[in-house]
This record gives sequence, C-alpha cells and structure tokens, in this order.
Amino acid sequence: MKTEGLSEAELDARHADKMRKKKEARAKILATKTVEKGLLMVHTGKGKGKSTAAFGVVFRALGNGMKVGIVQFVKGRWETGERVALDKFGDQVTINTMGEGFTWETQDRQRDIAAAKAAWEKAKALIADDEHQLVVLDELNIVLRYEYLDLAEVLPVLANRPPMKHVIVTGRNARDELIEIADLVTEMEQVKHPFRSGVKAQKGIEF
Repeated sequence: MKTEGLSEAELDARHADKMRKKKEARAKILATKTVEKGLLMVHTGKGKGKSTAAFGVVFRALGNGMKVGIVQFVKGRWETGERVALDKFGDQVTINTMGEGFTWETQDRQRDIAAAKAAWEKAKALIADDEHQLVVLDELNIVLRYEYLDLAEVLPVLANRPPMKHVIVTGRNARDELIEIADLVTEMEQVKHPFRSGVKAQKGIEF
C-alpha cells in the first residue's frame, strides 16, 4: 500500500480504518471460542525460560485469587528467588520441592527414582483435589525422559484431570505422547546463552 504523498491526517485515517477492520475480524474469531476448560500446558525445548514462563502463569493465577500447587521434581538444593517470593502468598500457594538436585549431582539412580515417585504422589494429590486451580509440575519431563516414572501411569492422570484443573509441565525433551494430549505446547529455542561465554548463573536471573 503506497503512502507516499499522503498527509498525516490521511495516514491517520487510513490507519484507523485498518485497525477497525482488524478489530472486527478479531471479534468474529473470539465469538467462536466458547469452550472453557482446564488446560494441560507443556513448556519444553533446549532454551532457557521453561520454568520461568510457568512461574509467570503462577503469578498471574495468584493475582486472580486462584490457589496454586507446585511440585519441583528435580530442583531441590538452590534457594530460588521465586520460592522466596511465593512464600509471601501464604496458603494461596503450596510448594513441594521434592528433587534431590540434578541427576549428575546425586549420581544415585535409585535415590532419584525414589524422589521422583514421592514427588509424583504429591502431584497426583494436587491434581485430584478441589482446592488448587493450577498445578505446576516443574521438570516432570526430565524424570519421564530418564524413565524414573512410568509414562503409562502419568499420562492417564494428566489426561483425566478434573475438568477445570490447569496443569503446566516443564522440562526438556517432552515425550511425544505428552505433547499429543496437551492443549498448549511451547518449545523454547536457544539462540544465545551467556553460559557458553563463561558467564555463571546470575542471582535474580537463573535462580
């Protein structure tokens, strides 16, 4: 669309007309979206930000008065900023840090399996209850990848959750079967990372 030679008033009028048509088209699309349900969301990929995005949804839910349950399957040793911040919400949020740290830290497969199974029991309780509207299963993809949990047991629980229960699963290498039953899947792509340039994890950014 040529704009050369048009006055500011003409440009403004053309822009207003374009935005009006966009708004009308958007309204027509929104009018067809009538289903309300609990969503199964998966954050995966090699890029940074999977858990960070999940916690962003957590704070949005808390701001809307919802009650949130969190189970951390791997992270367990670091005192993270999000955990400190969430503690300030009192009984509006339930945090279960069940991990023993990254698998290369424990170097004990049976210990990791036991921790994963204990975390999964907590997760099942949060998913089944009538109290929490949003449940975050942080790094569940990791324990599924290492087969610390039986995928055949996990999938039915997620697929048959209560109708209005929202669940977010994070971690690299999400299983294809999980992606298949999810409502929303986001893959984080790594373009650059400071770690590759020798920069260590930064307080307030990575933890």
